[in-house]
Amino acid sequence: MRSPPAREHAEGMSRYGAGRRPPPDAEHSGSAADDAGGPAAAPPAPETSGTAAPPDELAMVLAQAEAAAIEAVGGFAGGLYMRTGSPELLLLAVIAGLPSDLFRHWWRMHVNRPFPHSDAYRSGRPVYLGDAEEAMRRYPQLMAGLPFPFGSLYVPIVHRRETFGIIAVLRPGTPGRGVEEADRRRITGIAARLGETLAALPAERRIQWDGDPLAVTLPSAGTPPVRFGTFDWDLAAGTVTGDEGWCAIMGTHPAGLPLTVDEVASRVEPADAYGLWAVARHAAESDRPVTRRIRLQGADGRPHLVEMSGRRGRRGGTGGTRLTGFLVDLGAGPVVAESADRLPQGVCSVDRLGRVTYVNGHAETLVGLPRAALLGTVLWESVPWLGQPAYEDYYRSALLSGDPSHFLVQRDQGWLSVGVYAGHDGLTVTIGPAGQPAYTPGSVVAPGTGVGSPADRAVALYRPVALAIALTEAVTARQVSAVVTEELLPAFGGRQLAIYLLNDRHLHLSWETGFPRGFLDRFDGVALDAKLPGVDTLTSGRPLFYESMHHLAEAYPGIALDAHVGARAFLPLIASGRPVGSCILGFDQPRGFSPEERTVLTALAGLIAQALQRAQRYDSEAALARGLQDGLLPRRLPVVDQLDTVACHLPGTQGMDVGGDWYDVVETPAGVAIVIGDVQGHGVSAAATMGQLRSAVRALAVSGHGPAEVMGGTNRLLIDLDPGQFASCCYVLLDPAGGRAEAVRAGHLQPLLRHPDGRTEVLDLPGGVVLGVDPDAEYPVTVFHLERGAVLAMFTDGLVEVPGADIDSGIERLRLTLSDVGASPLGDTADRLINEARQTTDRADDIALLLTARWTEPPCGDGGDRDPSGRTDGYGGTAPGDPGHTPSAGRHEGPR
Repeated sequence: MRSPPAREHAEGMSRYGAGRRPPPDAEHSGSAADDAGGPAAAPPAPETSGTAAPPDELAMVLAQAEAAAIEAVGGFAGGLYMRTGSPELLLLAVIAGLPSDLFRHWWRMHVNRPFPHSDAYRSGRPVYLGDAEEAMRRYPQLMAGLPFPFGSLYVPIVHRRETFGIIAVLRPGTPGRGVEEADRRRITGIAARLGETLAALPAERRIQWDGDPLAVTLPSAGTPPVRFGTFDWDLAAGTVTGDEGWCAIMGTHPAGLPLTVDEVASRVEPADAYGLWAVARHAAESDRPVTRRIRLQGADGRPHLVEMSGRRGRRGGTGGTRLTGFLVDLGAGPVVAESADRLPQGVCSVDRLGRVTYVNGHAETLVGLPRAALLGTVLWESVPWLGQPAYEDYYRSALLSGDPSHFLVQRDQGWLSVGVYAGHDGLTVTIGPAGQPAYTPGSVVAPGTGVGSPADRAVALYRPVALAIALTEAVTARQVSAVVTEELLPAFGGRQLAIYLLNDRHLHLSWETGFPRGFLDRFDGVALDAKLPGVDTLTSGRPLFYESMHHLAEAYPGIALDAHVGARAFLPLIASGRPVGSCILGFDQPRGFSPEERTVLTALAGLIAQALQRAQRYDSEAALARGLQDGLLPRRLPVVDQLDTVACHLPGTQGMDVGGDWYDVVETPAGVAIVIGDVQGHGVSAAATMGQLRSAVRALAVSGHGPAEVMGGTNRLLIDLDPGQFASCCYVLLDPAGGRAEAVRAGHLQPLLRHPDGRTEVLDLPGGVVLGVDPDAEYPVTVFHLERGAVLAMFTDGLVEVPGADIDSGIERLRLTLSDVGASPLGDTADRLINEARQTTDRADDIALLLTARWTEPPCGDGGDRDPSGRTDGYGGTAPGDPGHTPSAGRHEGPR
């Protein structure tokens, strides 16, 4: 549990704040948990010396907006999320009032997950949660991860139709009352002004975030300031004068000076007045200069410090005895510190970022570090045994709920009780001796990592709930494994995870993370008669726990071990009495497993097994559905003289339903018909309608009908079929030799045209309504020319739609990408256009892309030489024999 020091954050604002990705050594890997806004691996320890670079403009703007929003609605913490280069992912750009690494689980937020952050970003509308009850009702997964009583507000940062991110503010809950209208206006106003500011930044700067979050310290709650003043006391005359500071502390006006000694005495407590007189008399009677200090309490109850120096006047001289000095209004600071130093228990004060601001003497003794070594450092970094993963929830609970939390730690000197108390400006951590708890773990291998106190058991209660909720949304085996990685490992401080699935009486490795590369390969495909713990746990149905690798080696002599010396847990994955596989949890250090932990892990293994069994059925059914969909698409595009075509189809990754996207290239008596379409909806019905429409278009085209007749006939057929669906379509009839093209469009997206010189435009095809709506619809024909070396790009909306963004922005990005491709082989061009979509693991819609290019004139002018595979010497002027040339005529990429 780390909170990077101030220098790291200051440098982060400069290096990464403007959407620049940090260098590789500054990045942390996210694993599969990134898809769900899950925990990310802690970044490497930063340097702590040197001079911090100044924050850049974007970092300053974001930090100021978040701090202003928190103050405006009476919050105590918050975070500002920004969009990233990946359209489905938000990153935490600013975290204010909280230790960033203590909340690393929330650094990443997927836009399609059931969290208020995601809803606000997708919909462009604020989400207000007055208290924990409302949050649990609307967003149970949020409260499963942060089961503490707090209210929260989430407001999108929008300018016109562009959404940049989300402002989130945490504040005390208001049970029974929603968020007041005044607070809503204030925070939405701040978000709107931030949107205007971001939109006004230079166009060449992409307003997105790719670095770690910036930690921001919030201003302290209002406390009386420390004040000081100077004074002059004429003992002979019995009068006192002072400067403006002294007058302010004493509660008098400069015009009323000098004051008599009696008037001064009346402004302090009587007992302190006598002490003041005694110090003054001692100074007056001394033959040498003296300096004395005395602490007084003012009539208002506040402590004052008086430091005065003086000397008795010389005999026969003209000067009398005078005292001069300073009067300081201390507030409460030194008094509180002295009070804490008298306590028989350790007391540490840390700010809301976890940095130590005060340590009393007893705390120094208990933690074994001097005060100088602790001040300014992050408490749980300087004292690692206070930063065990099992204790993180106690700190989070205190920071978010304001309620105190307590836990027990076993050290060499015995048991210690740790209390965490939160306030507006930070935490007070108390450490003191404790008696033997009612329950202690059976293992003493690593004391303190498995303490089964009542508080530990309470914290563990919501872990199965959080995992169960997340598992309900995971539909594939890979998604289930990712959820286990992000929920199970952090909950128990694990570092390695492996999941084996049973198939034909053999266990096959399905998922691994944290193990040395290739180490688990030797166990892949082992039979159920092998003498291995992963096999035994499944065949016996009993979980196996080994507190160290030494214990594991004793139980299984000769078993291959990795370099880690930590503990291992082997869990059977059994659902409804049927074996599914086994799960291995690895820990970096030896540790014990309390009965509560063993019970929870066994229960979680049952949930994981059920989810994996469901996912296996899904994967089988999805493969069958995808096979059906692929059968409805053309297996290979025809090889056409003087023309190259490439088609790509990417199925959506969310849900199992197949889609209705299709494409086709048809040779007709009048030329080559290039077609792309999209049936509304998903599922078998959409796929069936897609197959019928593709057949209708092909039949009408081959019969020699013109583009308008083909589109009109297909429209009437869809209405007659009455499937309850409509479809969009774009149809282009092209003459490969002359380049003349006739196009009709039925509610489909406009295609793109890249000219040989690289200039790329969105074609303006007037078009008609979508198919299946109006039997009398007309579809006007637009004529254009496809030059040699030009590329026509036709696509479905899945390629350009991004949640929370206008589709025109997606089309513009695609146009720029196509323009930048240059004279590349057509297959490479297709790869560039869909590369970003291919990497998206949580995409709702299918994608179809169809590229068409006319050959350039070869040097001999004969139209180019081709071999039987459809290879050509010429797209975009590529020379024959060029090793970079991968001709794509007639190429069909199919599902990717």
